[in-house]
Amino acid sequence: MRKLDDINIGIYEKALPKNISWEERIKLVKECGYDFMEISIDETDERLARLEYSKEEIKEIRDYLLDADVRIPSMCFSGHRRFPMGSMSQETRDKAMELMEKAIVFADRLGIRTIQLAGYDVYYEEGNEQTKKYFIENLKRSVKWAESMNITLAIEIMDHKFINSITKYMEFSKIVNSPYLKVYPDIGNLSAWPENNIREELELGIKEKEIVAIHLKDTLKVTDEFSGKFKEVPFGEGCVDFVESFKILKELKYNGPFLIEMWTEKSKNPLEDVMNAKKWIIDKMQKGGFI
Repeated sequence: MRKLDDINIGIYEKALPKNISWEERIKLVKECGYDFMEISIDETDERLARLEYSKEEIKEIRDYLLDADVRIPSMCFSGHRRFPMGSMSQETRDKAMELMEKAIVFADRLGIRTIQLAGYDVYYEEGNEQTKKYFIENLKRSVKWAESMNITLAIEIMDHKFINSITKYMEFSKIVNSPYLKVYPDIGNLSAWPENNIREELELGIKEKEIVAIHLKDTLKVTDEFSGKFKEVPFGEGCVDFVESFKILKELKYNGPFLIEMWTEKSKNPLEDVMNAKKWIIDKMQKGGFI
């Protein structure tokens, strides 16, 4: 049984107040009891602009991290939702790769070791065999760039059928064939798809040494009449069996980090919610015998 102090639990940036300084944001991570934060580079102009930060701006953030004893080891790079690598538009694909290159440089300068990519070829467009082909071509290019900077790209299991299981991810892992491409499963997303067997999926990822970290959130299951809900489902109100999931992870000897993914923009007490989320997860870890 692992000790709580041996477990790294991080918080998603979007769980914290938005309009605060980097110094305040980083201090809050520590004050709320978390070990690290996952930074968001989403499709908004505001967050994409972070990729243009100067070396001085990045050094300032690194100094805040050192002072607070907090890390930013991973980036949630969802900018490809707007500029997908599999787009039928050459212009969009070019923009996707421009952003990918900038994200890798940004990550290297800030000390980020893992860039999480969304598991879909296109999001707002209709996908087909050609968009899948473009996605694979550009994923290969991206991984080569990441390799040169000693950065890992990790595909998140998504709310999208393109890659909604570790089983589906393995197809791309075999094609790209690089130790710098891994998978970043989301327990909530895995659980929401009825065709997924959680034990088998996690066992596959751990057996193949593909999992770099695990997202923790609750979701509502996909049915024939319902497309599921993959965001802003309070812990304990969704379909995820956290106790059983932690039992499985203990049996599989998972030793990696966890990231609590939540959004608190609609909350009246966001910081209280963030602290309570960790307490809730730890309780489920204990009941599952993980700690």
